[in-house]
Amino acid sequence: MNVYTTEKIRNVVLLGHGGAGKTSLVESMAYLSGITTRMGKVDDGNTISDFGKEEQKRKISIYTSVVPIEWEGVKINVLDTPGYLDFTGEVEQAISAADAAIIVVSGKAGVEAGTERAWELCEKYKLPRMVYVTGMDADNASFKNVVESLTEMYGKKIAPFHFPIRENEKFVGYVNVVSENAVKWKDKDVVECEIPDYSVENLNLYRDILMEAVAETSEEFMERYFGGEKFSENEIRAALRANVIDGSIVPITMGSNTLCQGTYALIDDIIKYLPSPENKEIAGINMNTKEVFVANYDFSKAKSAYVFKTIVDPFIGKYSLIKVCSGVFKSDDMIYNHDRDIEERVSKLYVLQGGKPLEVPELHAGDIGAIAKLTAARTGNSLSTKANTIVYGKFEISKPYTYMRYKVPNKNDIDKVAQSLQKLTHEDQTLKVVNDTENRQLLLYAMGDMQLEIIQSRLETEYKCKIELSKPKFAFRETIKKNSDTEYKYKKQSGGHGQYGHVKIKFSPSGDNEQPYVFEQEVVGGAVPKNFFPAVEKGLQESVLKGPLAAYPVVGVKAVLYDGSSHSVDSSEMAFKMATIQAFRKGFMDAGPVLLEPIMTLKVTVPDRYSGDVMGDLNKRRGRVLGMNPTGNGKQVIDAEIPMMELHGYCTVLRSMTGGRGTYEYEFVRYEQTPKEIQDAEVAARAAKVAENNIE
Repeated sequence: MNVYTTEKIRNVVLLGHGGAGKTSLVESMAYLSGITTRMGKVDDGNTISDFGKEEQKRKISIYTSVVPIEWEGVKINVLDTPGYLDFTGEVEQAISAADAAIIVVSGKAGVEAGTERAWELCEKYKLPRMVYVTGMDADNASFKNVVESLTEMYGKKIAPFHFPIRENEKFVGYVNVVSENAVKWKDKDVVECEIPDYSVENLNLYRDILMEAVAETSEEFMERYFGGEKFSENEIRAALRANVIDGSIVPITMGSNTLCQGTYALIDDIIKYLPSPENKEIAGINMNTKEVFVANYDFSKAKSAYVFKTIVDPFIGKYSLIKVCSGVFKSDDMIYNHDRDIEERVSKLYVLQGGKPLEVPELHAGDIGAIAKLTAARTGNSLSTKANTIVYGKFEISKPYTYMRYKVPNKNDIDKVAQSLQKLTHEDQTLKVVNDTENRQLLLYAMGDMQLEIIQSRLETEYKCKIELSKPKFAFRETIKKNSDTEYKYKKQSGGHGQYGHVKIKFSPSGDNEQPYVFEQEVVGGAVPKNFFPAVEKGLQESVLKGPLAAYPVVGVKAVLYDGSSHSVDSSEMAFKMATIQAFRKGFMDAGPVLLEPIMTLKVTVPDRYSGDVMGDLNKRRGRVLGMNPTGNGKQVIDAEIPMMELHGYCTVLRSMTGGRGTYEYEFVRYEQTPKEIQDAEVAARAAKVAENNIE
């Protein structure tokens, strides 16, 4: 592959709903540009960008892939992203490296939840964008419906650059609104034709929208527009480029991926209207001088880059995908990773064509490439030189809230699973492994159930080790609601010195559920010698680790040692500790024991029309809705408190209820008493495990 300078580069991310046609669009672009001699199909599992085994098996995109397209002396780095919500992290990584976006919309399905989410991401990260409507060869595809839906949602900034010509229900060509001409496909050729009479009305409508936008770019243009003057095509294109880059116009065009129709015009428009990195700004911190380093994709400045994605694949190896922010990266360069405090040599530079690495001698500022076998590099790390150490801010990655417990059935695989999961977390930052020591379980956090299922499958097929996923245990607590007065005498005689410890302890609620216990002594007259007080407290310390009710940690208990007795020969620390443990068990169960469950504060963000359904569902889940706050974009944030155990499986339910438009986040707030029926069920379940000697 050739080396490209900054102004000859376009970094474009494809966004949209799952199944809208992003991957087949990449395939069409690759075919037109000569990368492939025949177009692959998602259903056949032979596309360039879906090269992973899981992607081919499931026929969906799971990971972001980069496919560089060379077109008339320009390199377009196309970042193909997954459309499913579970893989939001992949989308966010791709956006961090992109300078513009193509929002892909299915002509059949129209505007979907993924379309809205793509638009929101573009707004959040201020990305210039175009909309491309796919599947125009289908009978029930409607370009007009998509235009109307988008205009209704986002206003007059939606501006069609092309619209279809249909004859006998077939997609045969398109009208170019900018140049006011029409073309038809004849075999493999494109031929100019007359604009059909039925298209003139739409042409005038769309043309007016464009001319208004052009007029608004300057006072001179505004005067000429109101004076009835016509703009030249070059003036129109220059003005539209400025409008597209600042986001005041969003071009919409269309085509058929499978027939490779409309793709040529799209690639042409990407080059004409979307910005090169030289039009973008980026700054970091020079760690040597502690000053702001304005990189701005200037090739003449000190070299710097950041890792926006890591690929750790057992078959193709480890690649750190980088975006060069300044300077020129070359093979054999020494680069310094400030985040990891390590200097490494770049043996070779690559550009990845899906899963295929192509070696290049250098990468200029603004370009996207890959470095193989950077042992210490992680996603988000900044790369530069020791002489000019530059660090860039970390890009935002969504926090995972769905989790499952995992077990390794084969004990010989425990280390292998741990190492494999570590590699997968390097690749996917929304995947987290948590060792829940309190409940003695290992937890796997992800964005959704599908992502967890795919991780499980990848471990088995790629890393040759298995895990079992199951419902997690929840962090209940045990406490008491009443008072009790307990006496226990621990006495053993088995030849020689015996064991004797006798305690009388009052138990009551301490009122502080942050602390396991409060210990006091009110012993009078030395009934229990002072030197055994620590042993009594040690017995309490051991007892509160697993409560007598259901073997959960104990909180909020006050224990007052007020009497007892000792033996001059047989009393020992061990005897008093054991007496305390037995007294605790009895006294705790006599003092109205209850289970406490963790309560979370929950924020659910949903479009207005779903808020009633969501609140109804939260009530069924024992949630308490505290209020609603409008966000100003047609959405509501519902604030609620809900037991943690009721959030299990909530991700799938919320998505189903809101058509994939709802999101949520939560955090722990406090413990509350569990309802009796839930307590009884939990105690019974734990008792069954104790009976099987399988308590965990």
